[in-house]
Amino acid sequence: MEEEEKILEFWKEIDAFNTQINLSNGKPPYSFYDGPPFATGLPHYGHLLAGTIKDIVTRYATQTGHYVERRFGWDCHGLPVEYEIDKKLNIKGKDDVLKLGIDKYNQECRSIVMRYSGAWRETVERIGRWIDFDNDYKTLNTSFMESVWWVFKELYEKNQVYRGVKIMPFSTACTTPLSNFEAAQNYKDVNDPAIVVSFPLVNEPDVLLLAWTTTPWTLPSNLALCTNPNYEYIKIKDEVSGHIYILLEKCLNILYKDPKNAKYVVLEKILGKDMKGWEYIPLFEYYVPKFKGKGFIVLNDTYVTDDSGTGIVHQAPAFGEDDHRICLENKIITEDGFLPCPVDEQGLFTSEDADKNIQKLLKQKHRLIIQSQIKHNWNVSRNRYWGTPIPLWIICIGSLAELEELSGCDKLTDIHRDKIDHITIPSKKGKGPLKRVEEPLRFKEEGVKEVIAKDTGIEFKYNPVAKKSENVMDRWILACTQSLIKFVREEME
Repeated sequence: MEEEEKILEFWKEIDAFNTQINLSNGKPPYSFYDGPPFATGLPHYGHLLAGTIKDIVTRYATQTGHYVERRFGWDCHGLPVEYEIDKKLNIKGKDDVLKLGIDKYNQECRSIVMRYSGAWRETVERIGRWIDFDNDYKTLNTSFMESVWWVFKELYEKNQVYRGVKIMPFSTACTTPLSNFEAAQNYKDVNDPAIVVSFPLVNEPDVLLLAWTTTPWTLPSNLALCTNPNYEYIKIKDEVSGHIYILLEKCLNILYKDPKNAKYVVLEKILGKDMKGWEYIPLFEYYVPKFKGKGFIVLNDTYVTDDSGTGIVHQAPAFGEDDHRICLENKIITEDGFLPCPVDEQGLFTSEDADKNIQKLLKQKHRLIIQSQIKHNWNVSRNRYWGTPIPLWIICIGSLAELEELSGCDKLTDIHRDKIDHITIPSKKGKGPLKRVEEPLRFKEEGVKEVIAKDTGIEFKYNPVAKKSENVMDRWILACTQSLIKFVREEME
């Protein structure tokens, strides 16, 4: 340790890092962008390991005759920052943020983003890593955020951005969509209801399709059932109740503790593909007027498995990614059309009730066949107000100058939500002022590839799929467009 400290002190005396940079100036460039950590927490071993690997790569590139600019970066936006402020101010959800004011909320976020920057620098320098802290970049800087807008507009003008719907994990505690990575964090085991519900056929009301679900609260938004086209289903008559059921033979244990000794008769065997198009009687009347004639039918898809449940899956397109895809493919819903979602952003029912009351009502209707509990994983995460806003006022904005010109607003020095949400742009068609769009948007993969490749002409090699985020874009920009930063700045000068 003593010898290490002597070496570090010697490097500092001769300014070894900057000397190396200056000596290699003019040599072929080797591009390196440091994936930015949050400065709201202290570095841990994962950061140190990744930093050591980066240091090895950049040192090797320098020693093999390249000029390597190495600037440290800071991720100043997003959930980790907001999480700290929510704890500090006891904020429980969106309403609390709006009551406080987004401007004050963002001021609180800004005040802590560099809280541990000194400790970071001390630790990174102590492990011997060479990187420039004095000329670091921060994602909260207006120049960085403006470059995100530029990238967005490039995609927009290439017709690679469209308004649509995609099912994503959602935090009801903070009323925000989560990336799949965020949703994978903070899992814990919880007990949820697991029920089997009957769906009588329209043409044969005595014949009941059985579907299993662990989310009874989604049943009011049911629009279809799904079977696996390749599976063989059985129609049985239960000799005790006299009811006729259809389900997978392999899944009989959902009905009977001991299927081998259970009292039932197999009436018929049916392939899943032959059940496609069957109509059933809806559980509730909430959405029948909107979907009568196209919904409440049996669909086919191979995502249905036989490892649990009944082999028949209830479809609620507002709550499941496969549900949404299947209903879209079968034209029950449209990409930008109405979705039956009786739950608001806080996870509260807007007019229908939740699990216990739904089960009680199903029992009264004689549609509840099995009622039990299941333990499985559940995730918890937080909200986002502190980030780069989507630059859409119906028309797409690519820079501060463009927004200033079109809106007539004063010169902008900050483009966080609290600084621009109030800005409007006069409509060229006289239809009233254009306001900033906050609805979810999606990005076509080929468009992201094209914009990335424009920098160097090299094929984009990273995962180009942009994750949906309701109001901010930092997550996918940081993950997918780091190689554009230098190019973007040059284009915008």
